[in-house]
Amino acid sequence: MAASDPTLWTAVEQAAAIARGELGSEELLDQCLERIERVNADVNAVCTLAVDPARDRARQADAATVRGESWGPLHGLPITIKDAIATAGIRSTGGATQLRDNVPTTDAPAVASLKAAGAIVFGKTNLPEWSGDFQSFNDMFGTTNNPWDLARTPGGSSGGAAAAVACGMTSFELGTDIGGSVRVPAAFCGVYGHKPSWGLIPTFGYLDEPRSCDGVGGVESDINVFGPLARGVDDLALLVDVLARPIAEPLPPTLKSLAGLRIAAWIDEPVLQIDNEMSTMLHSAMDGLASAGALIERGARPALDVDAAWRMGTRLIGEATTVHSAEELPGALSHRQWMLMHRERARLRLVWAKFFESFDVLMCPVTLLPAIKHDQTGNWATRRITVNAVDRSYVELEGWPALIGSVYLPSTVVPVGLTSSGLPIGIQIVAPYLHDRTSLKVAALTVDVTGGYTPPLIVR
Repeated sequence: MAASDPTLWTAVEQAAAIARGELGSEELLDQCLERIERVNADVNAVCTLAVDPARDRARQADAATVRGESWGPLHGLPITIKDAIATAGIRSTGGATQLRDNVPTTDAPAVASLKAAGAIVFGKTNLPEWSGDFQSFNDMFGTTNNPWDLARTPGGSSGGAAAAVACGMTSFELGTDIGGSVRVPAAFCGVYGHKPSWGLIPTFGYLDEPRSCDGVGGVESDINVFGPLARGVDDLALLVDVLARPIAEPLPPTLKSLAGLRIAAWIDEPVLQIDNEMSTMLHSAMDGLASAGALIERGARPALDVDAAWRMGTRLIGEATTVHSAEELPGALSHRQWMLMHRERARLRLVWAKFFESFDVLMCPVTLLPAIKHDQTGNWATRRITVNAVDRSYVELEGWPALIGSVYLPSTVVPVGLTSSGLPIGIQIVAPYLHDRTSLKVAALTVDVTGGYTPPLIVR
């Protein structure tokens, strides 16, 4: 079905077909809307539609194509945006009832960049309230289900975004990630996601920035990034080019093959023990890369206290999501306490930089488990998960994402296969700071070995 169904093509393939006049922008928009009409009642990924202005814009795109004009590399592509990001003229809520009727008058800069490159926004995708969970549900729009198993979550907080991409409801998506919110949904839904280096893509217009509900506040949260989700690695690379700020740091030369590539394979970590079947699958992926010529060092990792590092990362993430003072919120860090943590982070960043002197990339789990069953009881502190028959804290789902994100590193998530029960598994490909093109290129080379996006059964 994927070969003949344009909604399941990559965005690069869709854009090329539109440019050649073989596919109309309005035609593709209608096909995405038909997919939403058919499966969104079950998946509940798209929470708001703005069809009429999008249709007008798609017709303008088609007219421009006929004239031989192009608006940019995303010309005519219909897209949705995570509901945590301000989108002019379209209800944007962050999943919070406080913003139920919020319709921004200004696009977040990242959204503006996508539009300037030719994309057409026609809807918003669901998420947890204020992007605060590894599941995607809220009081306004209900629960988003994983398209591979409706009894399970697509992940959070960009769960609606990843599910929409997996189902072909959109050409691609723009999500956010402060504690795994692009990476975990990408892995849970079997699509590609890129968490860029912190600061590479502007995050103004983030509705979850505390006390900045207008979407155009002048503050960017620590650790938080905006990142794309798509059905192809080439899509991610193109979107990073469209979205990124100009940077002074020289990027590494483009890698041409896996031969001689130095990969640290940090799969099994006692502090953050992952599901046994996942471990087997990730090691199998390493075997495939080794057969293709990559130099794999299993168990290699930076010289850090893993437990202390991930727990500090989650604390910094927590502080980045509140502006309450220690007096206003018992348990909040004072400025001095935060600065001490920030200094420790600076030390850890040097540890990571030293580590990458010996390796081109690190490959590691995205989180502890495949997609978990829905559990909306209690809260983060009270929920439990089971890993290899061992009872664990729900908070530990953030362990692997926090290790990478809190020190600002780029990470590209690639699907590597399905479990015996049919759930997608992904892997994080982590590169040095601002070497986003390295993780993206290695992701493309990895797909040649492990396979790529497969549509979930619900759309086949």
